[in-house]
Amino acid sequence: MRTWLTWLRDRLPTGGGLRDEDWTTRHRLLTVLLGVVVLVVTVFGAVRPDQGTTLLWTDLLILPCIVAGTLLRGRRTRSVAVALGFTVACAGFVSLSNGLTEAHFSFFVAVAALALYRDWAPFGAFLVATTLHHGVFGLLTGTHTYDHHSAQAHPLVWAGLHGFAVLLAAGFQVVQWGLTEAEERRAADNLEESQAQLSVAFDETPVPMAMFAPDGLVLRCNAAYRHWLRLPDELPAGFSVRDVPLVAVDPAEGSAFPRMSASVEPLTLTRQYRRTDDGSLIWVELHSTPLYDKQGTLRFIFAHCLDVTGVRNHEEELRRQVRHDSLTGLLSRKAFESDLCALLQGRTPVSVIYLDVDRFKSVNDGSGHATGDDVLRALAARLTRAVPAGALLARIGGDEFVAAVSGPPSAGLRVGQEILASMGEPLLVGGNQLPISVSIGVASEHGAEHSDDVVLAADTAMYTAKRAGGNRLEVFTEDMRVSVHERLAAEARLRQALAGHLPWTLPLWFQPVVSTVTGQIVGAEALCRMRTPDGRILSPYHFIGAAEETGMIVPLGEHVLRSAIDHLIYWSGHLGYVSVNVSPRQLAEPDFVPMLADLLAAHPGLDPSRLVLEITETALLASSVDVSERLATLKRLGVRIALDDFGTGYSSLTWLKSVPADIVKLDRSFVAGLAVDQRKSSIIQAVLWLAQSLGMSTIAEGVEEIDDWAALQAAGCPAVQGYFFSEPRPPEEFQEMLINRKCVTPLAQFT
Repeated sequence: MRTWLTWLRDRLPTGGGLRDEDWTTRHRLLTVLLGVVVLVVTVFGAVRPDQGTTLLWTDLLILPCIVAGTLLRGRRTRSVAVALGFTVACAGFVSLSNGLTEAHFSFFVAVAALALYRDWAPFGAFLVATTLHHGVFGLLTGTHTYDHHSAQAHPLVWAGLHGFAVLLAAGFQVVQWGLTEAEERRAADNLEESQAQLSVAFDETPVPMAMFAPDGLVLRCNAAYRHWLRLPDELPAGFSVRDVPLVAVDPAEGSAFPRMSASVEPLTLTRQYRRTDDGSLIWVELHSTPLYDKQGTLRFIFAHCLDVTGVRNHEEELRRQVRHDSLTGLLSRKAFESDLCALLQGRTPVSVIYLDVDRFKSVNDGSGHATGDDVLRALAARLTRAVPAGALLARIGGDEFVAAVSGPPSAGLRVGQEILASMGEPLLVGGNQLPISVSIGVASEHGAEHSDDVVLAADTAMYTAKRAGGNRLEVFTEDMRVSVHERLAAEARLRQALAGHLPWTLPLWFQPVVSTVTGQIVGAEALCRMRTPDGRILSPYHFIGAAEETGMIVPLGEHVLRSAIDHLIYWSGHLGYVSVNVSPRQLAEPDFVPMLADLLAAHPGLDPSRLVLEITETALLASSVDVSERLATLKRLGVRIALDDFGTGYSSLTWLKSVPADIVKLDRSFVAGLAVDQRKSSIIQAVLWLAQSLGMSTIAEGVEEIDDWAALQAAGCPAVQGYFFSEPRPPEEFQEMLINRKCVTPLAQFT
């Protein structure tokens, strides 16, 4: 029996599912309710006739129950006391009602009220007390307990019935408690599992996270947060945001916590901090989320922190790379243009100094690009020392640099002159002293809307300095702008001509080379002309400069060679040879020799020696390749080499000895006035003798006077060329001269 009772007791709800504060709240409510019931019963008994004794006993029995429910210890003793109080109150109410059946309903109301305890003990006490009341008082005072004859005659039966009804009501309440407690246990288990998962997610995540109270107290933080801030595993009591070892670098920003606690929405802040433990600087991206209760009161702040120092440093490096040239560390073109616009917005004029390294291509081609890069770095360092503090300095591409200086135009001119003077000393590159020169253009402007114009103007002045020989400074004038427009127009015309039908747009004209012995045409020089869309014929003066500057001289030169060979083959029985001018750019092209070899191989019937390549001494000096080796390779193809404009350079006699030339062409400066200048005559006789001794032939250019013609005949010059015999002629007219095979007679004098 004891075992069965123990088993039953263990399975009855015990009220353990209620927290102490919840149980206390419910007990207080039921105790107050019992007091209200006493008051109601007292008022009810006071108005009932002849019920004074019953009312007195009722109140005397309830009041000890209220006192016991308030002062006793333990949940059950106190709840049982209240349950007995409700039993007395219901019994008194029934007695004061003279056993009215409806008054018995109060017992079931009490059962519902006692269900708030969620414990079988107060139910059991109430059930036992109710049954005893109905049985004992039914026997002693049946008329005050029941109002019908059957109950008065059989009080114990009806006491049992009432007890069973109360038991059923209590039983269903017990079942409901059991089911509720099972559901609560499952909910508690689920909550515990969720909390465990959240704890794992919070504690084990590699992202530093923390929870703060509204006053800044650290409620909880994970291991990553402690490791990041080098905090102990157990934080000291009262540890708050004020103890975090980070201090904002910008004092104006202050602490981030006030903004976090004042924000009602999630907040993201990125700030730079200094660690107080080692003084290092870090960037922190802080994400905070405030949590409020239903009343709108801030409960706590959840924050996670990302150390974005690496990202910010990388972004800063990218910004630096965008603003600075990777090779020299100077400003990039884009950054210079942006800063120049800002500089031009001031009231002070701005001077732009544009410079380009003279013959830098020869450095790259001769010494390699690594050496070229070293030159640019050394030049950038020297320019940095030459320009004043606060000036803009940029490398805008290749070997071109640009500086911008605020102040009157004279200030810009002075800086440009200082830069030019600083280039007087060789650059130290790779342990070697490397002489360098630059061409500089200076222009001044005012107003941000003129930023492109002032750079273009300085660029124009720089090209003027370069075309004047380099190693000089030019100040921009409006006349230079006209020159630029003419150069651009020439470039556009040349591009259009190269894109058209070449024999028509770029025809060859020919000037005869005449033997001084026979007066017959022995050869011709091919000279390119340009035919414009309106039919005008332009001399090389109008397009050769643009061709050299833009590199279009390479396709133009290939066209001249092809066309010259075609005419040479066509005039095979009438013309000894054709000479073609080769520019320094063509000579330096690695594909030039293979192209010429393929061209000659395509015409196996042509004697290669009938093709003469004219190369000026200037071209030899400017070439970035080994001249002797390149000319020797050309000679192996069978073509002949002519040294053009001989005598205009600084070392002509040296070139005669070192260059494998077949023909020397005397410059017109030695021919003009030869008949009346004994010194020129002596020089020409010496050159003729030297060339003959070296196995070379000689041609005198620019013969325009009959006296010069006679002097050259007397000196023994084998051949001449000039307007005295014929100006350059189109192929049709030149062909007529060849076919008729008539001696060339002196023409009218051309001046």
